[in-house]
Amino acid sequence: MMVQISLRGKAYLETARTLFRAAQTKTDSAIAGQLKALADDYERRAEKAWHVDAAKAFARSAATAERELRA
Repeated sequence: MMVQISLRGKAYLETARTLFRAAQTKTDSAIAGQLKALADDYERRAEKAWHVDAAKAFARSAATAERELRA
């Protein structure tokens, strides 16, 4: 079974990438550090969203298989 990342997860990843790119262009290390911290947070959110979405997909698949076994 292949699980695709959700739109929510994709949005988090895109935001993280944007923040990382912005951080790389900053000469002020304090601002760059804050942007990198935000990017890390959005990467964690994307990973969490992926795990939640994968668990939901697995649960749906298991429920379908259970119904098919009962039929």
